[in-house]
Amino acid sequence: MASRAWHLMAPTELGTCLGVDPGVWERLAVHWDDLAVDPYAAQAGTRRLRRYGQFLLSRSGEITTMPHDVFVQPHASNPLYVDVERRFEPLTEEFRAEPVVTALIRMLGEVAAGLDAAEEWTVKIHPFRVIAQADSAGQPTPEGRHKDGVTLVTSLLIGRENVTGGQSTLYDDETQIAAVTLAEPGTLLLNDDRATWHAVSAIHPLDASRPGHRDVLVTTLAAR
Repeated sequence: MASRAWHLMAPTELGTCLGVDPGVWERLAVHWDDLAVDPYAAQAGTRRLRRYGQFLLSRSGEITTMPHDVFVQPHASNPLYVDVERRFEPLTEEFRAEPVVTALIRMLGEVAAGLDAAEEWTVKIHPFRVIAQADSAGQPTPEGRHKDGVTLVTSLLIGRENVTGGQSTLYDDETQIAAVTLAEPGTLLLNDDRATWHAVSAIHPLDASRPGHRDVLVTTLAAR
């Protein structure tokens, strides 16, 4: 991360860091069946489901749940939603209680500490499901290439069902520096948002007779 501003963690590497078994992602995936429609993505023609929550993470690893609030990205970071106050359904209590979520937040705090000597981090969590159908591609990033206005951005694959595409790309200004397709549950892509831009290509159903979807958990950390 320090030398090239991004890193891809394989499921075995992430599992070791978090102290979890490979079956944890299948168990966590049940929460993606309880997401709510993203009305803002729908305005751009994308079927996306999501929830949203935010936490405070101290340097010592203490996690505090913050009150549910609107989601606003800093000016000029996301061209599609500049200064828009977006309102999403909160994370469920069952999701917040998952031990692997707590472990992931703490691990990402250790990564972020290598990028910035902050005493406290604002952690924002977004479980996403993007749906693709024969007559409408799924757009994981309808805003295109963008930043999130934070220090660290991570995308954890939870699952893919009947889809192709969904390539994640990272850019240093105008130069592409990485292109990866998250294919196996538990694969984690991390990038320094201050030094990179990111985007994800459209997904399409492999079997056009039925819809497909791509489930990810996006977590961001910003120095507070």
